[in-house]
This record gives sequence, structure tokens and C-alpha cells, in this order.
Amino acid sequence: MKKFRSKWFRVATAGATSDGRKIEPTWIQEMAASYSPTLYGARIWMEHIRGTLADSPFRAYGDVTAVKAEEVEVDGEMRWALFAQIEPTPDLISMTKAKQKIYTSVEIAEKFADTGRAYLIGLGVTDSPASLGTEVLSFAAQHPESNPYSARKQHPDNLFTAAIEVTLEFEEYEQKPSAGAALFAKVRELIKGKDAQVDAEFAQVGEAVTALAEHVQGQGELLAGEQTKVAELATQYQRLSADLRELKQTLSTTSDPHQTQRPPATGGRDEQLTDC
Repeated sequence: MKKFRSKWFRVATAGATSDGRKIEPTWIQEMAASYSPTLYGARIWMEHIRGTLADSPFRAYGDVTAVKAEEVEVDGEMRWALFAQIEPTPDLISMTKAKQKIYTSVEIAEKFADTGRAYLIGLGVTDSPASLGTEVLSFAAQHPESNPYSARKQHPDNLFTAAIEVTLEFEEYEQKPSAGAALFAKVRELIKGKDAQVDAEFAQVGEAVTALAEHVQGQGELLAGEQTKVAELATQYQRLSADLRELKQTLSTTSDPHQTQRPPATGGRDEQLTDC
């Protein structure tokens, strides 16, 4: 799928009025320094209206991919200006080619989240600069109870800049692959034409691993059998040892019935005389 991005174009200038507030030079510098699509990506909305349905005319029409701050000459004096680069949807490209939605306005958070710094929240496109003109924005800010832009803002304190005419030019670009994807592609290129050989080698490795696993399993079963035999022999040995001890104990306390005993001695005074 082809990807397009715009050339740099100016979206805000320091000193320009909005809803009664002037865009400060520090806001321009802070937005350029802090903007990150991964932190909070500013999307492109028609009339700053954030639709919720994919087929709604107020769906998102792209993303702001980068911003930068540069000094430009305005009425003979140098001012800080904010430039943006966007990645549009095919619908926005078609509308731009048809000279539609050629005015832009940005939504700025004067103090974004916990950073306390200005941040670019969104980019609005319109056909009617009067709908986002300085007078309309100022009037709406002075009458908050009937402000038609309140529901369009991410936060009530955010401001919309007055719409300015821009010339959007888009160019096709090639998205660079990630480091991992590039490495994979390089490896595939190195082995290109050798797929059959590589597959055969991997098959041989797989067979060797399978054979090794079966051998290890067989050795485990053999070892288990030997361990069982050793346990049985140990049990038999313990039983025989116990029987032998019991036999020795019995023999030590039992007399031999076939052994002749010596008669007891009669002593000196009880001698028997021979009759001659």
C-alpha cells in the first residue's frame, strides 16, 4: 500500500490572535520540542469535530507525524512559527486535489497533562475560514454558555487558532523497515537460491534431535529398571542381615544336647578308699 506524507507547512505563528489569547513564542518552541506521536498523536479532524464512526464525515483524516519551529518574517518582523508534517488518508488527498479543506486550524493545550508545557492536540481542516475566524473564536470565548466549540475541545482551556489557508503538497515515501525486519530480509537474501539445501540440512538436524531424544528416553527407562533391581537387592540384604542377627542370638543362649558334661568333683575329705 502506498504511503504519502505532506511537505512541511505552517500551521501557527506567534503573536496571532485566537479567542482573545495571543499565541506566545514559548508555546511554539515548547510544541516543537515536546511533540511525540507516541506520547499523544494529534489527528486531523474536519472542523475540529471528532467523530466516533469509521464511515462518518467527521472521522479522522490523518495524523500529524512531526512538527518544528522556525522563524519567519511577518509584516517586516521575525516571528516564531510552527510547521507540521502530516500523513493523510486517501480521502484527505482526494479532497485536497479537489481544492477542498484548504484552511487549517490547530488545537493547542497551553499546559498539557502534567508537563506544564504547550502541546499540539489536533489539527482541523475546513472550507470556511470564517467558521474558525478570529472574531468567531473571540465571541465564543466571551460567551462560554453558548460556545459551539466547547464540545470539540479535548479540554475547556484549550484554544483553537484562527484558520489560515495552506497549500498541502503530498509526496510518496517508502517506509523504512525496522531493524529486525531488515536483518531478516538480509538473511533471506543471503540464503536465496539455497532454500532446498537449507531445508534438507534442517531436516537432518531434526532427525538427529529426534534420535537423541529417543536414546535419552531409552537410557532413562533402563536406568529406572536398574534402580528398581538395586532397591530389591537392598531389601533382601536387610532381611538376611536381620535373620543372621536373630540366629546368632538364639545360638548364644542354647546348649548342645550331644555334648557330655564332666561330673562334679567330690573334694579331698570325701576320698573313697580302695578295699585291698
